[in-house]
Amino acid sequence: MGEENYTRFERARIIGARALQIAMGAPVLIEDDGRADPLGIAIAEFDSGIIPITVKRKVSE
Repeated sequence: MGEENYTRFERARIIGARALQIAMGAPVLIEDDGRADPLGIAIAEFDSGIIPITVKRKVSE
């Protein structure tokens, strides 16, 4: 997952957004091992830390 620690909500949003991109025809960034569903591919990309989506957070004082 890299250096980032995402909340469960951020993780769900990132994986959901990436799965939608894949379903709409975006190129897959991992080696395809027979997974047919975009959600499984998005989860594998997230777990390997190569998902091209970032999170912007407000800094609270």
